[in-house]
Amino acid sequence: MPGTLYLCATPIGNLEDITFRVIRTLKEVDLIAAEDTRHSIKLLNHFEIKTPMTSYHEFNKIDKARYLVNQLLEGVNIAIITDAGTPGISDPGEELVRQAHEAGITVTSLPGPAACITALTMSGLSTRRFAFEAFLPSDKKERQIILQELQKETRTTILYEAPHRLLRTLRALLETLGDRKVTICRELTKKYETAFLTTLEGAIAHYEVQEPKGECVIVMEGISHQQIAEEKQKEWEEMTIREHMDVYLQQGIDKKEAMKLVAKDRGVPKRDIYQQLI
Repeated sequence: MPGTLYLCATPIGNLEDITFRVIRTLKEVDLIAAEDTRHSIKLLNHFEIKTPMTSYHEFNKIDKARYLVNQLLEGVNIAIITDAGTPGISDPGEELVRQAHEAGITVTSLPGPAACITALTMSGLSTRRFAFEAFLPSDKKERQIILQELQKETRTTILYEAPHRLLRTLRALLETLGDRKVTICRELTKKYETAFLTTLEGAIAHYEVQEPKGECVIVMEGISHQQIAEEKQKEWEEMTIREHMDVYLQQGIDKKEAMKLVAKDRGVPKRDIYQQLI
């Protein structure tokens, strides 16, 4: 029978956050695929786990995933762990999971720590709807595309950032999105854990004089539906009635329906639009 792939969440700082189930599973599987074996050996030694390890990381994720899937097909049970948190979230684990599913391997996830959820729940911002962006792309053009998409994002947005790039990212967010409420979470679950509730402008001013340390999670409020409506209203008002009509006519909407939509957008009676057009 094929083996099972276990996604095992490991602590993001505090070793006490590991679950009994993860410890038991790491002891019982035949092999552990670790993002950095030198880092993970400390965790395994702490809990007296003797299971063999193999490296699985960003630079070998495709070929090594094929090897691991073949092992699974031969009946080997494998656990995958990341340096910290839940495998598959902003790390190469998702490639192994994809290949395992394609091969018909059973995949199960053992819940546990995740920096994005930990930061969100302590941020003081809305948790009902949220978007996870992880690290912004390093490519400048690709990063700008993502930032422009975030301009209209109404959900709370979560981003990861390294301390030496934090200021650059905060400035890019402010320049593209305008000032927003943010909570900067650092050193989560560790001794010097902080949750700094501020704004983009406030965060920039703070970190310009105080160097950020430790991995950071940026939790940022989304734009409100009212703000979107106001911006759209302003956009319509900057157009002539004829230009506004053309927006809908070019979509294949008939003239009568287009007049209704223009009137609705501008908050005026349809007869006013008709009079303007004639």
